[in-house]
Amino acid sequence: MWKWIGRLLLLMILAIVGFAVNAIWFKPVSIRVFYERVFLEYGLESPELLSTLRILESVGIRGHNAKLDDRSALAGDQQIAKLKTDLATLRSYSRDDMSDADKLNFDMLEWFLAHQADGEQWRYHQYPVNQLFGVQAELPKFMLSVHQISDVTDAEYYVARLQQFQRVLTEVVEDLKIRQQKGVIPPRFVLDKVLAQLSAFVTDAPEKQLLYVHLQDKLATMTEISAADKERLLLDAKQAMTQSVIPGYQHLVDFLTQQRQLANTDDGIWKLPNGDAYYAYLLKQHTTTSLKPEQIHQLGVAEVARIQAEMMKILQSLPTPVAGDTVAQKMSALAELPQMQYADSDEGRAQILADYKLILKDIDSRLEPAFIKRPKAELDVQRVPEFSEKTAPGAYYNMPALDGSRPGIFFANLYDVLATPKFGMKTLAVHEGIPGHHFQIALQQELSGLPTFRKLLPFTVFAEGWALYTEQLMAELGLYHNDPYGDLGRLQGELFRSIRLVVDTGIHHKRWTREQAIAYMSENAGMAKSDVEAEIERYIVMPGQACAYKIGMLKLLELRTKAQTALGDKFKLTEFHQTILQNGSMPLELLERVVDGYIATHQVAK
Repeated sequence: MWKWIGRLLLLMILAIVGFAVNAIWFKPVSIRVFYERVFLEYGLESPELLSTLRILESVGIRGHNAKLDDRSALAGDQQIAKLKTDLATLRSYSRDDMSDADKLNFDMLEWFLAHQADGEQWRYHQYPVNQLFGVQAELPKFMLSVHQISDVTDAEYYVARLQQFQRVLTEVVEDLKIRQQKGVIPPRFVLDKVLAQLSAFVTDAPEKQLLYVHLQDKLATMTEISAADKERLLLDAKQAMTQSVIPGYQHLVDFLTQQRQLANTDDGIWKLPNGDAYYAYLLKQHTTTSLKPEQIHQLGVAEVARIQAEMMKILQSLPTPVAGDTVAQKMSALAELPQMQYADSDEGRAQILADYKLILKDIDSRLEPAFIKRPKAELDVQRVPEFSEKTAPGAYYNMPALDGSRPGIFFANLYDVLATPKFGMKTLAVHEGIPGHHFQIALQQELSGLPTFRKLLPFTVFAEGWALYTEQLMAELGLYHNDPYGDLGRLQGELFRSIRLVVDTGIHHKRWTREQAIAYMSENAGMAKSDVEAEIERYIVMPGQACAYKIGMLKLLELRTKAQTALGDKFKLTEFHQTILQNGSMPLELLERVVDGYIATHQVAK
C-alpha cells in the first residue's frame, strides 16, 4: 500500500511540475493560465506596480518594495517584444468553442494588446517628462503615498529606493535624448514649468527635502523602532539624498535646460513626425472608437451650445440676479461671491476637505435606488501634495491597495481656493469619489471569478465616461433638489467636458495655439483662470485623453436608453448598473455587447 501511495505522490508531483513547466515556458494548455501568466510576468517586471497593488505582502513577500522600475531603452525593447509574443500566443487559442464570458476575456485582452502593439511606431512620441506627470513628479508621489513604512524593513526599503533615484533619472534622460534625436521636443512652456517644479529638488538641503522629511516624520511616530535604528536610517537617507536623489535631479535639470534652447511654441502634436496619424491613434486609444477629429470637434460644439442654453435658464431664474451677459461671465461672477468661497488660509483648506467628507456622506445616503453592490474599500479625501499642486489637475483619484491596507483616495487640489467654489463641490465629489471613480475602480478590483487582468485593465473612456455619467445620475437621484447652485455646478462640469472635445481637437487637429484654446475655454466655461490654464496645458501633453469623458458618458446614456426601451417596465436601474460594473473596464464596442446580452437575458427571463 505504501508503495502505491508513494507512486501516486510521485505521479502527482510530476504532473504539477509538468503543468508548471508548460505554464511558464510554453503555451499553457488552459487560456486562463495564460491570462494569469501574462499578468504575473508584467507585475514581476514592475516592482512599483506590485507595491501599488500589494498582492504579495499577504504571503510574506515584500522584497520588491526595495526596488524601482527599470526605465531603460533595453527594458522598453524587451517589453515590446513580450507584448508581441503574448499577442501571438493569445491568437493561437481557438475562440470558436469558448463561452460568451470567455470570449469577452479574449476579446478584451486582444483589443488591449493589439492596440499597444500598433503603438510601437509611436514609442517615442510622448512627452514623458512634463508639468503634469512623469517620473520627476510621480516618483516622489509614489514614495509618499504608496510606499508604506510600518517597520524597520519597510524603512530600509524606502532608503534603498532613494538610492536608485539617480539610476532611474539617468535612464529617463537617455530616453529623452532619443526622443530629441527623433524631433520629439515638448513646447517651451512645458520645459519652463518642469524646471520650476524641479527647483526645490536641487536647491534645498538634503534634510529639508520632502522625501527625507517624510521618512523623518514617519519614524518619529513609530515607538517600536529603536532610537539607534532611527538614527541609522536617517543617516542612510541623508546619504542617499546627497549621492543619488539630488544628483539625479540635477542631471535631469541640466538636460532640460539644454533642451529648452531647441524648443518652440508650437503646441499641437501635429508638429511631430506623422503627427496627424499619431493623434488618430491616441483618439482611438482613449475613446476606443473610430471617430474622426472633426466629428469629435463638431459634437463638442453642439454639446456646448445645448448645455449653455440649459444653464442660462437656471441662471435667469435665480432669486438673486448674477452679473454678466454670457454663461461664462455669470458663472465667473457666481464663483466670486463671498458665500461661494473659502478663506485662502490653512483653516479654509482644512474646511474644504472636511466639507468634501460631509458631501460624500450625503451622497452615500442616496445610492440605494441605483446600486446593488458597493465596494468594500474605504474612501479618503486628501490634499494634492503641495510640491505638485501648482501644475496638477483640480482633482484626481488613486485606487486602493488590493490587500485593503490603503483606501481609495480622492485628491483635491487646494493650491488656488478660488478654483473651488462651493457650488461645484458636490459634482467633484461624485466624479472622483462615489459613485464615480471609487465605485467603478474599487468594485473592479474586488471582482471574483475573472482573470486578474480584468480587475486592473484601464480603458479611459469607460472609467471617465462612468464618472461623468454618475454626475447626471446623482441629479436624477435628487442630489441637487432645491439646490440650483449645485445643479449649475453639475452642468458646468458637463459643459467643461464638452469644451474639452472642442479644444483638444482644436489644438491637435486644427492647429490652435495654447492661447487660442485658453481663450475658447475662458469664454465658454466660466472657470478660474488657473484651472483653465492647467487644463489646456494638460491637453497639450495628454492628447486625446480629455475626449474620453464625454464620449463615454454619451455611450452609457445611449445604452441605458436602449435597455429601457427594450425592457420597458422590466428595466431596473440597479440591474443595469450591476451589469456595467460587474464586468470591469472595457472598450465601448464590448460594453455594448455586454448590455445587449443583459437585455436578451432579461427579455427571456421575465
